[in-house]
Amino acid sequence: MDAKSVQAQPLAISKSPVSLALGLGLGIGVLLVCLLCSILLGAADISPATVWQAIFQFDGSTEHLIIRTVRLPRAILAVVVGAALAVAGAITQGLTRNPLAAPDILGIDMGAALAVVLAIFFLGSGGSYVGFAFAGAAIAAITVYWMGSLGRSGLTPLKLVIAGAAIWYLLSSLTYGILILSQRTLDEIRFWLAGSLAGQDMASMLPVLPYIALGLVASLALGRQLTLMSLGEEVAQGLGLQTAWVKAGAAIAVVLLAGSSVALAGPISFVGLVVPHVVRFAVGVDYRWILPYSMLFGGILLSVADLAARLIIRPQELPVGIMTALVGAPFFICLAKSKIKR
Repeated sequence: MDAKSVQAQPLAISKSPVSLALGLGLGIGVLLVCLLCSILLGAADISPATVWQAIFQFDGSTEHLIIRTVRLPRAILAVVVGAALAVAGAITQGLTRNPLAAPDILGIDMGAALAVVLAIFFLGSGGSYVGFAFAGAAIAAITVYWMGSLGRSGLTPLKLVIAGAAIWYLLSSLTYGILILSQRTLDEIRFWLAGSLAGQDMASMLPVLPYIALGLVASLALGRQLTLMSLGEEVAQGLGLQTAWVKAGAAIAVVLLAGSSVALAGPISFVGLVVPHVVRFAVGVDYRWILPYSMLFGGILLSVADLAARLIIRPQELPVGIMTALVGAPFFICLAKSKIKR
């Protein structure tokens, strides 16, 4: 496929823009239902009338405090983190043209987690670790890209996955080694390290939300460019695309989204891998639609996973990272097997 043949054809999508727009509206409705269920259900179920009163007629009662300080922030956090992880995964797959790529598979999430663990180990808890998470994610991403580019053949999807797996194991070994040395650090972040939405309130979320918003806006702005990049770098360059700038912008967006997500909820796995594949099956290959759909599906998936984590053994709860791994690990195995057969 050369540049002229691609340019002669518009960017194809599998469905009409009208049906895709209607699908977005339906997805927003499903997301709102998930948001409401996340507020209503938990260790103790709360009626919809009580939720309405807590939001619009707050009286300071225990139930109203639970809704405002625990349930509502957690529901919002699930949507935001799920959207960020799914979009980061979609960008990573489009940029590398590797269906097995995702921030957690390539070790980017674990790089952010190691940086946060080091910050807590040396500085103690109580501060903001967003900057450390960004730095760890960026260093891990650069290292994986460099390792995957070694050799005569340059960067290939297989080498990228192998490099990502090697970096993930290295970083996870360092992380757990630090936790073995410091019981204090382990006690503070044990639940967070498994991927958890518990314990966050709006005050701790607000400093991080602008970075996630910036990453999502930048991602949506790169939709057309990522579609061209997914056709191949040579084709994109033939169409006049400045691929170096697109790579840089996409990499910054991934670091912002992955680093912010880890800083808020720990390294939650497989959301960035599973959601983009489901979305591409539904809407096609145009990233102008893949990215907004990924935002919705990511928020829905993590909301449902968090709700299941709270209800399955209530009144206790599981880390949401365990629930996403239970869904994502079999999906990853099936995906890898299908690619090997091809």
